[in-house]
Amino acid sequence: MTDASVDYHALHARYVLTPWSAQAGLKPPVMVRGEGCFLYDMEGRRYLDFTAGLVAVNLGHGHPRVVQAIKMQAERLCYVPPSFFNDVRAELAEMLIKMAPWAEGGRVFFTTGGAEANEDAIKMARLITGRPKVLAAYRSYHGSTFGAGTLTGDDRRFAVEPGIPGVIHFFTPYPYRSPFFSSDPTEETRRALDHLEEVLKLEGPEHVAAVVLEPVVGTNGVIIYPNGYLEGVRRITERYHIMLIFDEVMTGFGRTGAAFAAQTFGVTPDMIVFAKGVTSAYVPLGGVLIRESFARHFDTNILWCGHTFSGHPLAVAAGLAAQEVYRDERLFERAREIEGWLRQGLGELSRRHEVVGEVRGIGAMFALELVRDKASRAPLASRYAGDPALIRDFHATLLRRGVYAFGRHHILLVAPPLTITREEINLGVEAIDAALEELALKVGT
Repeated sequence: MTDASVDYHALHARYVLTPWSAQAGLKPPVMVRGEGCFLYDMEGRRYLDFTAGLVAVNLGHGHPRVVQAIKMQAERLCYVPPSFFNDVRAELAEMLIKMAPWAEGGRVFFTTGGAEANEDAIKMARLITGRPKVLAAYRSYHGSTFGAGTLTGDDRRFAVEPGIPGVIHFFTPYPYRSPFFSSDPTEETRRALDHLEEVLKLEGPEHVAAVVLEPVVGTNGVIIYPNGYLEGVRRITERYHIMLIFDEVMTGFGRTGAAFAAQTFGVTPDMIVFAKGVTSAYVPLGGVLIRESFARHFDTNILWCGHTFSGHPLAVAAGLAAQEVYRDERLFERAREIEGWLRQGLGELSRRHEVVGEVRGIGAMFALELVRDKASRAPLASRYAGDPALIRDFHATLLRRGVYAFGRHHILLVAPPLTITREEINLGVEAIDAALEELALKVGT
């Protein structure tokens, strides 16, 4: 229990290392409680969680059915080695495979999070194909461990370099800031697919085990690929007998309006990496879904993957309960309703504010790209340009107004819990509107 006599800011700063931050001077709120779409700090202030934590708490905070499932499992069995079979682990695996896009079925390998799962996915692809190389996009994030960090294309990979061998990056479509010098989405797609095939030819497709993609780019901008791109990647990988892996750590479990973005876009990969929303982030859990035609490779070949907490009983119990809530409350479908609310509210912000270069998204996953002005599209902050202080102040203004929204550089993510109401959406949009007003004054637009 929180002790009012303790200075938790000082205690945290003294003993805890906070991710992705220089430690000196940090003083965020000390959160002690969550309920629905809101977090509460130790002073009792309330914050709308407008990005579901890190795009993870899809059911909101404290959903009673998931909490009760964790309690019941804790009373029955808290841990068993993954070499033993387990009842709840089997039930969750069956449910996940029935949600997956493969008519042939498949199997699940459980991990504790997305980074581990991405590493296990490429390890399995290499074991199955006997090929050493893996391709991943420059504009991507797959985790911060050495393998997943090497897969990552953005600057967060720098800390792990030279990283693991055999990972090659390529460019993908980004219509707002085209790397292919195109202003037409169809042309952007054609040039991007030509580029991918050229990279494959230069690397030798017979040496490439897998292509790894976020079907919707996550923290690097919530970029929705133009029509035909994902289908084109699937055709290319099939042509060269290369496995296609979708990193659905963010997009999985209703975020795009379906169980997985693979179904939303009608493109079937060979593996799906998941985490975050599988338990609504209540207990750490991740994993790899693999289609049966590839999974059966391990019937007669050793699966060289394993983790102490693989399929942890508390985690899979939370995951099973979460899936039942998604189903019973029809929350995957509800994401499509939320999309309409966000498109309307955030679209109005784009029309009102010169610093909003573009609003884009799908389902309950949107982003605002913040720029100096619409004409130049100059980002307000990036690793290489702009003023990071402007963005720090913008997020501080949002917090003062009782809204938490996660962002990176000049990108603001809006990805609320799937349980959010229209009124709560309006509350968040109003806070962003006011924060943008303050930001515009500092930018001078």
